[in-house]
Amino acid sequence: MLISPLMGPIIGTGLSVGINDSELLKRSLKNLAIMVAISLIASSAFFIISPLTLEEPTELLARTKPTIYDVFIAFFGGLAGIVEGSRKEKGTVIAGVAIATALMPPLCTAGFGIASLNFKFFIGAIYLFFINSFFISLATFVVVRYLKFPYVKLADPIKQKKVRRSVSIFAIIMIVPSIYTAVMVVRESRFSLNASAVVAENRNFSDKYIIGHTANVNSEPFKLEITYAGAPLTEAERETIFKSAERHKIKKENIVLKQSIFGKAESDRGETLKALFDRTEENIEQKNRKIDSLKTEINALKGTQIDNKQLEAEININYPGLEYATFASATDSTKEERKGKIIIIVAKWKKPISASQKEKLRQWAIVRLNADNVKIYQD
Repeated sequence: MLISPLMGPIIGTGLSVGINDSELLKRSLKNLAIMVAISLIASSAFFIISPLTLEEPTELLARTKPTIYDVFIAFFGGLAGIVEGSRKEKGTVIAGVAIATALMPPLCTAGFGIASLNFKFFIGAIYLFFINSFFISLATFVVVRYLKFPYVKLADPIKQKKVRRSVSIFAIIMIVPSIYTAVMVVRESRFSLNASAVVAENRNFSDKYIIGHTANVNSEPFKLEITYAGAPLTEAERETIFKSAERHKIKKENIVLKQSIFGKAESDRGETLKALFDRTEENIEQKNRKIDSLKTEINALKGTQIDNKQLEAEININYPGLEYATFASATDSTKEERKGKIIIIVAKWKKPISASQKEKLRQWAIVRLNADNVKIYQD
């Protein structure tokens, strides 16, 4: 992009039309044609002899669907480029314009289309290149006339009118398909997001789960294909999926539900096994979390357990004549937070203990059992 040999001829084309210089226009178009031809030949040769195979050429695909946004980038990039070129002090704007408008990548993508005999790649990439080239030239022409560059030859008013009309018609011809492409890209993106939301809401039922889904945006209308593994989907479950899809603006007739235990292809079996493994891992994690939660509850309960024999022996040492003692833990519901721990002791001595001894025992039990309160009842 940065070393692109195309910026000069493209800006030269807009400049030559703006100043009515037919010789400069011829040279610019000639140089542009030579540079385009060299770029296409070089990129095609590279992809033909390259040992690399591009099964999903993401970066190349991005150059095959130009939108109205590319028109804006090219036009405003061209404005920046010609404004920079008309100044005495030169900066780095030209380099920035070359990077932003990306003239070489579309030609490289077109070369890939030639090498792989992929007509769709070639047409989309060439269209993007022409959008960039034309609107950079158009921006140059607009700025040249705005800054009132002097004409090389006196302009014929009738000829000027024809030029302006031709430029306007060609601009409309270039823009209309890009608007359609932009609308389609937005529709595809929105459909894919809605499809993912539907899948996320209906990923698991009691005895079945999704092993794969495809948002098919190459058909009209768009289709959402969902593949389930496990028991067959019931009518109620199908209706649940359809209602979820309608909430996300996907019609019932645009959903294809498939039932599969294992796919026929190796890749399908691999995806199914991966889904099974992921589901198993998820179930294991859920069970581990449940186990940890139960362990925490058990430890909390252990903390509230009372060793009856040990306490009975300790009380009998301090207050002899104890025949039996029972202990119970409870929560004090009178507290606002209802977290007060209360211990109830029911005991019997051969000779009942006094009120002072009972209070002393109560205070000892509060400290010994780490309780908020202790209530003692003599039997």
